[in-house]
Amino acid sequence: MSAPHVPKVAGIEPVLPAPAHTVAPHSANAPADPASGALSEGSPGTPPAPGSDTSSATVTGMDPDVPGVAQLAAVQDRLAGWISDLSTLHDLTERLAHTRTLDEALRELLRAGAALVGARRGLVVLAPADGLGPETTVGLGLGHAEIGHIETIPRRALSYARILDGLPEPGACGDDAPAPGAGRAPDPRTSAAGAACTEISEPDIPGEKGLDPRLREVAARLGYAASYAVPLTADPIGRTGAAVWLYDEPAEPTERQRHLVGLYRAHAAEHLARLLELHRSRQDTETLREELLPHRLPRIPGVRLAVRHSAGPRGGGDWYDALPLPDGALGLAVGSVTGSGPSAVAAMGRLRASLRAYAVMEGEDPVAVLSDLELLLRLTEPARSATALFAYTEPPPGGPSAPPVADDLTGPPPYPEDMEEMEEDLADGSWGSARLPRKLVLAGAGHCPPLVLGETRTEFVETSLSAPLGMLACWEAPSVEIEPAGGETVLLYSDGLLERTGESMDRAFTRLHAAAAGVPGAIRHDPEAVVDHIVRTMLPQGLDDPSSEEDVVLLAVYFEE
Repeated sequence: MSAPHVPKVAGIEPVLPAPAHTVAPHSANAPADPASGALSEGSPGTPPAPGSDTSSATVTGMDPDVPGVAQLAAVQDRLAGWISDLSTLHDLTERLAHTRTLDEALRELLRAGAALVGARRGLVVLAPADGLGPETTVGLGLGHAEIGHIETIPRRALSYARILDGLPEPGACGDDAPAPGAGRAPDPRTSAAGAACTEISEPDIPGEKGLDPRLREVAARLGYAASYAVPLTADPIGRTGAAVWLYDEPAEPTERQRHLVGLYRAHAAEHLARLLELHRSRQDTETLREELLPHRLPRIPGVRLAVRHSAGPRGGGDWYDALPLPDGALGLAVGSVTGSGPSAVAAMGRLRASLRAYAVMEGEDPVAVLSDLELLLRLTEPARSATALFAYTEPPPGGPSAPPVADDLTGPPPYPEDMEEMEEDLADGSWGSARLPRKLVLAGAGHCPPLVLGETRTEFVETSLSAPLGMLACWEAPSVEIEPAGGETVLLYSDGLLERTGESMDRAFTRLHAAAAGVPGAIRHDPEAVVDHIVRTMLPQGLDDPSSEEDVVLLAVYFEE
């Protein structure tokens, strides 16, 4: 009868057991560890040593007197264990691959590593060796206060800190510090004397001699008795950080657990390195974007401003501006450049700077401002388009910061009661602001219409339909003039505020109208509170939603009574 056939598994080439009379005697100095599942040379699926005779490869631990069927069953059990390990690693690495941010990946790394080494708590420290950051610490089962307690331990006594600093394991790599566990043999996973170790295991913190007293104190306070620390290293950055898992009782991972966590962290470190480069790129783009936008909003008598802005993960071209103009006037703008990434951010900066120049020269005519901007865009960047809305407002005649008006000597003199009211208005600086409302002249190029919010109305401004800048050979659209009353707020926003809702544009406009109408009366005089209320209502997940690619701009202009 021919020998039974052992099924092949992808990535594993099992060695068939030889007949009983040809099995080599079991070597006494290479015992197998059935509890840990560790593999020694000659085990099924383990590559033979260089120069060995693969034709006589045998199954380690098999008794030559055991029947072939029993040997086959042992091989199949070992194969089943390997398949189980492969499935576990596949599931864990797949979960890790779905993380999109550094914080998500670090937390998933801690959770998966704790499952592999049999721990309940741990922390990971991100500290790239190139010094470009970011640096952070994330805990599993540890709060900020508990992580703070751990950080009070001297760095030379912290296992993960020694890895980050490139120090050897105490007593195992030739360090001068007292060796924990004097009777414990040096860890074979550490390098030669004086070199940095690859992992540090402290299996019995309360029982080991020579440990730092502060380490014992903190471990006793937090209730952990053992730790296992490993480095996180991947090209091209090199060392990106270190992870440590904490055991509630004295313990250390088995050889099988060390092997599995080693395979997992090799993949995790590469994934972290990719996310780290992506995070840095996004931070650079965001820094550039923030530098191109206003650092602060101007203070104009009779007007209060508030803004909320958030860029998508790849960085987009949405922008806003509030520009003080001569004679107490104010220019307001929102817009969006097509595309995403650094090129869109740079184009947004050029467009905003150009609009500022045109606004200073001819801001009182928003149509002229947008016409000049469209011509510049068409001549310098013909492959790009943009939407924009520009509004111009100046103080009412006779109001604060407004040009003086001529006295009307032809009308009837004021009555005494009118004189008293005029004197009161002049005393408190409100003369003209309540009687003569501000005019707001605006023009839009393919942009969303403003929304006016007040005590008696909540309505969109009826702007004329117009194409975005750069879409037509000659852009032109009429301007619209409105007169916001005292106590009313005008909302300017980008289409990202609507698109982030995930609904159709019609439903999103309706939702925005309902959010504005639902602003409580007690906060309608505070533009900061108004924009916060609208953002919470429109975007329950918040502005900083990594799952959304859309930029968001919301600018509130409150006209004081």
